Amino acid sequence: MCRVNRVLKKIWVNVMGYLVFKYALTAALIVAASELAKRSDKLGALILALPLMTVITMFWLFAENQSDEKIANHAWYTFWYVIPTLPMFLLFPVLLARFGFLGAMGISLGITLLCFVAFAGVLKRFGISLW
Repeated sequence: MCRVNRVLKKIWVNVMGYLVFKYALTAALIVAASELAKRSDKLGALILALPLMTVITMFWLFAENQSDEKIANHAWYTFWYVIPTLPMFLLFPVLLARFGFLGAMGISLGITLLCFVAFAGVLKRFGISLW
């Protein structure tokens, strides 16, 4: 039984070590991007407009031997989920001046949710199901 416990412990340490590495690397990339945004509005926006989370996720899926179909589906659905979020980036600056950060963020997220529901309804008519 002692040998089984050592094997299980080794597996646990390897899995947890991988997860900690995965979280640390992903977090470091996000923090680096947000630090860059503090220094340059335009360059920060350009870097953060890149689909960093999607690209990172696709790399992790690939590294974890997920199927090509799974990775392709992730890219496909990400495309459709991005479109209804775009109005938020146009409305947020206008709302910020009037409602402050928290109010503008809440209203923007609410509008994004409504846009998503409406967009999903339109896409469903074309045979694309987002849920």
